[in-house]
Amino acid sequence: MSGPAPAERTGADGDAPGGRRRFVFPDAVTVLAAVTLAVWLLAFFIPSGQYERDADGAPVEGTYHRTETGRSLTDRFNDLFLAPVNGLYGIQDADTGEVGPDLSGELYGSAGVFLFVLAIGAFITVVFATGALDRGISRLAHRLRRRGTLLIAGIMAVFSLLGTVEGWAEETLGFYGLIVPLMLALGYDRMVATGTIILGSGTGVLCSTVNPFATGVASSAAGISLGDGIVLRAAMWVVLTAVTIAYVARYASRVRRDASRSLSGFLPGDREQAAEAAGEPPVLTGPHRAVLVVVGLVFAFMVFSVVPWSSALTGDAGAGPYGFELGWSFPQLAALFLCAAVLVGLVGRMGEQRISATLVRGAGDFISPALVIVLARGVTVIMNNARVTDTVLHSVESAVRGTSSALFAIIVFVVNLPLAFLIPSSSGHATLSMPVLAPLADFAGVSRAVVVTAWQSASGWMNLWVPTTAVTIGGVALAKVGYHRYLRFVAPLLAVLAVLICAFLVLGAALT
Repeated sequence: MSGPAPAERTGADGDAPGGRRRFVFPDAVTVLAAVTLAVWLLAFFIPSGQYERDADGAPVEGTYHRTETGRSLTDRFNDLFLAPVNGLYGIQDADTGEVGPDLSGELYGSAGVFLFVLAIGAFITVVFATGALDRGISRLAHRLRRRGTLLIAGIMAVFSLLGTVEGWAEETLGFYGLIVPLMLALGYDRMVATGTIILGSGTGVLCSTVNPFATGVASSAAGISLGDGIVLRAAMWVVLTAVTIAYVARYASRVRRDASRSLSGFLPGDREQAAEAAGEPPVLTGPHRAVLVVVGLVFAFMVFSVVPWSSALTGDAGAGPYGFELGWSFPQLAALFLCAAVLVGLVGRMGEQRISATLVRGAGDFISPALVIVLARGVTVIMNNARVTDTVLHSVESAVRGTSSALFAIIVFVVNLPLAFLIPSSSGHATLSMPVLAPLADFAGVSRAVVVTAWQSASGWMNLWVPTTAVTIGGVALAKVGYHRYLRFVAPLLAVLAVLICAFLVLGAALT
């Protein structure tokens, strides 16, 4: 999920100490607004063209041909003006393929995903308002406080699980005040706490299984089910989480034996502050426990509702669905989380007025990532109406023609690395890139789910270290660990994870 980084020490209007202006990387909304204008201008110079489509709407390899759009300058200005509107509820005409808000045909905009993000925001905000999740994690940390390695593994496993199912990332910023002093009290340094938090949740997001903000949005943009490819992603999550936990635990053990090997060092008063902050956390009440059970059941049911069980269990992508399969998509999931938000509020004894106010506030807090999705979809509408999407696809097809399916999967991963830096919002990145990348899988004979996995792996891997993400730069600031020191700490792990990601992508491509 995207969100603002914690405020840093600057003067008025973003001036750094000493009167120097400090560069601030633009917000994802600003980046996408610039991308919208740039793509609109480029569409004047990129030739229009189209592929023939099969019965499923996928482009047929070798059928690309040049076309004329017949769009006037006024039409093109109208596309730019209405891009956000079309990105939300634009309708694609079945005959011409043009997208507009007043046409007849199928929904092209991302209204379903937009509402889903708002529903998830309402649900997560209500859960946090009950205090159950915060207290649950605090109790876990306190219970394992005398068993350091188990404590690290426990916290990272929980954070990683939350990351893989709901994109738990910015929410971790509130736990530095608890985990930093706790790790110091156990004889570790601030880098251990930083790695436990950032890498725990980050690895889960990297290996998202049903994370609605990454896998969900990308799957929707790729035209596949949220459950497609879940087996490969689940295996990735298990292996990469285990490797990451082992890496942090190994460093922690080394620092505990020899404090001079710490990469972050110790600040004055660390030991004393830690001893004072390691007190008994608030107890979990009956309603808190009930809320945690409801949250677990909701996410378990979400997984059940979206997984194509017949394909997953038989290995046959064309297998008919079992009778118990629900085959849910974003409309049903949005309704699920809205209902679940109300249920959590009732179980948590919040009261009618507080539940209503929290629902509205939660949806409002998630307007930013939802708007990013709409803006990114608006860019694809401009490309669609100018008929340059297939031209771009054809040029990329020519570049990857003849490559093996394994090499193709790795190329998709590598191509998305710089895009993840420029567009740190995973939702915006997915909506922008998937319409071009997903059809390439058809040409390469690879499942579109592999492309989704390669994309989210690139996005997640970059977000473990790039300074454009609130989780990383905000985390090291809260832990009082130098960013350059964090890079030195995480660099070997990044290399290992990159190799493992490529291995899983090769395996996924081979299986399809």
